[in-house]
Amino acid sequence: MGYRSVADMFRTRVSKTPNAEAFSYPDANERWQTTTWSQVGDTVRRIGSGLRALGLQDEERVAILSGTRVEWLYADLGINCAGGATTTIYPNNTADECQYILSDSGSVICIAEDDSQIAKLLSKRAELPALKHVVVMNGKASDDGWIMTLADLEAKGATYDAASPDEYDAVIDRITPDRLATLIYTSGTTGQPKGVELIHDCWLFTGEGLEQMNILSSADKQFLWLPLSHSFGKVLETIAVHLGVPTAIDGRIPKIIDNLAVVQPTFMAAAPRIFEKVYNKVIAGAKEAGGLKLKIFRWAMTVGKEVSKLKQAGKEPAGLLAVKLAVADKLVFSKLRARFGGRVRFFISGSAPLNRDIAEFFHAAGLLILEGYGLTESSAASFVNPPSHNKFGTVGPALPGTEVKIDPETGEIMFKSRGVMRGYYNLPEVTQETLEDGWLHTGDKGELDADGYLRITDRIKNLIKTSGGKYVAPQALEGQFKALCPLVSQIVVHGNSRNFCTALLTMDEESIKQWAGDHGLSDLSYADLSRHEKVIAEFQKAMDALNAGLARFETIKKFHILPKDFTVEDGELTASLKVKRKVVEHKHMAILDGFYTDAFAQM
Repeated sequence: MGYRSVADMFRTRVSKTPNAEAFSYPDANERWQTTTWSQVGDTVRRIGSGLRALGLQDEERVAILSGTRVEWLYADLGINCAGGATTTIYPNNTADECQYILSDSGSVICIAEDDSQIAKLLSKRAELPALKHVVVMNGKASDDGWIMTLADLEAKGATYDAASPDEYDAVIDRITPDRLATLIYTSGTTGQPKGVELIHDCWLFTGEGLEQMNILSSADKQFLWLPLSHSFGKVLETIAVHLGVPTAIDGRIPKIIDNLAVVQPTFMAAAPRIFEKVYNKVIAGAKEAGGLKLKIFRWAMTVGKEVSKLKQAGKEPAGLLAVKLAVADKLVFSKLRARFGGRVRFFISGSAPLNRDIAEFFHAAGLLILEGYGLTESSAASFVNPPSHNKFGTVGPALPGTEVKIDPETGEIMFKSRGVMRGYYNLPEVTQETLEDGWLHTGDKGELDADGYLRITDRIKNLIKTSGGKYVAPQALEGQFKALCPLVSQIVVHGNSRNFCTALLTMDEESIKQWAGDHGLSDLSYADLSRHEKVIAEFQKAMDALNAGLARFETIKKFHILPKDFTVEDGELTASLKVKRKVVEHKHMAILDGFYTDAFAQM
């Protein structure tokens, strides 16, 4: 069925499956509550009507400043059903960053999560003359009426709806596919973020494409923790509505593993960093157990990888291998799957490259990770591996209705589809540079195989060109190192215009703490461990293993372990946990420069 808007799609979902499970979420007592589509429909109608009662006009922007929680989805759907467009703001944005996005977008209302977010708005109130109202999800109203609670907004909406019962549907009926639905500000590494204009048809396209690829159905259950302020999180909301997929929502990252055991989803999307952390933890745990348990683990992984290779070739294990797999599954793999609730059909990985060795490790345990690819500028979902025909090392074929081409000179990936943005808000010249005759220039380098599966090789701008004129793809080296070293959290390979490659490393806090305990160093802090000769030697072993398989010009000659891991709060990671390479290099340039001078040896 062809929908005219996100609001039309949502209204149809409510009428089509009113009593089916929609969203579930933890309440204040950590008990999971479940809602039906009918209940969600009533809540969204009250919010949408409340926004109209506040004077919201068609295509006016309403910002959401909140972490991932069920109220985020209610608010977003309410904004679209009121004819407005959602401006997304990351909850970790500073007051200055919030003020810039609210001002640049012209948002007239902001729906904020709690008092900590409200404090940012209050500190910038004098600089936000266009912001007429603030709605708080979990907090108190202000005496002057500028701040109201979400409950107050819903009550206002119920009154408005009772007085004008036809208005809600009338607003939805006049929304056309080309109207603005979402304004997402990209978290750039330099300069001010750009507002990406995604119209209703962008989200309809992703929903239709994923349905045609037959990846998910209403029989699945999703666990959603990714930032809804990010396009990756937003497309998961579209999946829930378009396909009627029951979705459990909780954005608290430390609670992910605990929640999975309770929710028991059939799929979850995540950034590679989540899989890397699980991988590191499993490997470290096996090494800590030692003895017979470590031998059994290694044997099981050998069996699992053999089975993985066989399945990748389209075959199934038989005979002795099938017997070995049954034993390995009982002793090792079933326990790993149980950590994720025991029902996972597959994971979806996006926002950054996933190392193939880590993907095959999970596959060996019966946990398939499907890589996908897209940009904020293309509504996140542009390519994805189907479960029935997954190819490791690729991000799959394009969604139906997508045209793809690779620039023959630069290798840049370009594509066009209904999912591609209308443009950058108020930035016509930048829009023209990025969209050429409708073709989105991604800035990523890649290649298509004979089946149309895309392999990303690197960011064009991130390619290192050494002073010897050799090109090095840093992401490939970084991914390989993460698979070799369970103690690593992040690695940034450096070497542009230098005569050799070097690297900055951070340690995985959980893994290094466990390793330190096993090696009599448990009394040392993270910073102390980063300088300890035993830790450096452990990282050197992994670096030597990496270098052994590289061309000489690619090898990493020197590295430095930093005394603190990268964080979103310190500006080194984006909200989707991608490293801001330029920020990290700039912050630690003294160390990087030192690699290339004799003075560094004395540091």
